[in-house]
Amino acid sequence: MVLSAIADKLKRQSKDDFKGRQFEAWLIIQAVSWYLRYPLSYRDLEEMFLKRGFEFDYSTINRWVLVYAPLIEKRLRRFRKPHCGSVRIDESYVRIKGQWRYLYQAIDKHGNPVDFLLAAKRNLNSAKRFFREMLKGAPLLSPGIIGTDGAGTFPPAIGDAVDGGLLPPDPVHYVTKHLQQGIESDHFRVKKSMPKVGGFRSFNSARKSITDFEAMLWLKKGFGVTGQWSVREQNDLLAVLFGISARHRPVLSCYQCLSCRK
Repeated sequence: MVLSAIADKLKRQSKDDFKGRQFEAWLIIQAVSWYLRYPLSYRDLEEMFLKRGFEFDYSTINRWVLVYAPLIEKRLRRFRKPHCGSVRIDESYVRIKGQWRYLYQAIDKHGNPVDFLLAAKRNLNSAKRFFREMLKGAPLLSPGIIGTDGAGTFPPAIGDAVDGGLLPPDPVHYVTKHLQQGIESDHFRVKKSMPKVGGFRSFNSARKSITDFEAMLWLKKGFGVTGQWSVREQNDLLAVLFGISARHRPVLSCYQCLSCRK
């Protein structure tokens, strides 16, 4: 019932998403999802679509990504479910314009995504900000168990969240490396997409790109879906996000199918 209501609302909101576009909605979302999902450049996608009779410039795909990738992230947030009450938090390094910046990520103990934040500095203020943004994001629950690495910024950030009423009193905070392996894998999955963008030239462009890659990681993981969560189911959800007709959903397939479809 809840998912149906979300889908109906998204369908109404997406009515004008593709107004004035030369190409159909399914083709645009297919190009954007492939760029975010696979290690493909804009020129790779231009060539792949040209072989199937769709002619447009690689810069057109770039404009589509800039417009629709943020919408994918924003709309996928509505499908997040309350986590299990136990989260793992970690930060990783990202090089932007020759300087190291910091990507905070959080997942629950089952590996489901919770939130992320790109920060210019690795300090207490950044950690506090991440906790605030993560815990204020409905429909998430306040976790009672928090796992981190040994960074000294996390204990006072947790205390600040408790004082602000964002965490329950006396949450369990543990520091252990082996339980952080799941979130370290997420660092790798997001960062492996970065080289194809040619390097980040500004903090703003890095933040937008990482947001897009995180959104696709959320989609791949699912949202607590039990059983099989295949590329087809993922693309059905993408179609729902933009009100794309069911008759076009089978077209939103993996990029290998582009060369094997008859």
